[in-house]
Amino acid sequence: MKIAADFSKREIVHSANMPWVDSPIKGVSRRPLDRVGQEVARATTVVRYASGSQFSPHLHAGGEEFVVLEGVFQDEHGDYPAGSYVRNPPQSRHTPGSKAGCVILVKLWQFQPEDRTQVQLNINEMKALPHTDVKGVSVIPLFKDKHEQVSVMSMQAHTSLEFLPEAGAELFVLQGSVKEQQDTLIEHSWLRAPTGYPLILKTAEVGAKIWIKTGHLTDVDQQIQRVMQATKQMKS
Repeated sequence: MKIAADFSKREIVHSANMPWVDSPIKGVSRRPLDRVGQEVARATTVVRYASGSQFSPHLHAGGEEFVVLEGVFQDEHGDYPAGSYVRNPPQSRHTPGSKAGCVILVKLWQFQPEDRTQVQLNINEMKALPHTDVKGVSVIPLFKDKHEQVSVMSMQAHTSLEFLPEAGAELFVLQGSVKEQQDTLIEHSWLRAPTGYPLILKTAEVGAKIWIKTGHLTDVDQQIQRVMQATKQMKS
């Protein structure tokens, strides 16, 4: 399966307007943003857990990164309320579910294979830092290594920001709305910008809170190869 699989192109998905698609697990449905692969896939997805739904215990061979958008996500390691940011590195295991239901943004098979850094943060409890150059913009750093950088950026109303992210970028609007070039991104809109694409962000009467990831789109071919190898191993 391939969805938005040309990583040289700019992609925008307004996920709030998409239908939910049932997953193989009862009570769990999805809105795919990009995907290369079948059930084992390099994928970016909005996932909804109905109350009481749960996956069986499983291994994340390629790692899992997620943001809790609504409700409370749970596994044997704890409860993760809305605003939680979690990185489960390659070879981590858990049993995900939700007693009361939740919605998460999740990215699979997008880690460096040697990464073993576990991250569990609550964005709502973290202090934002003023942008060094642009008034009305603040940033909450979530993760940074030599391959990528992840943060939450807040823009006040009537604010503009232009930058050229290294090695591409992904944006997901958590709250409010923002215009990128001529496209208006609303709550739960997703944008993927290829390497070399200049981002021009502007807010109007309302501001925006945006999850943003940069520097990570240079390894896509290798990530897809690892997915294909894992798929072959499962079939053999």
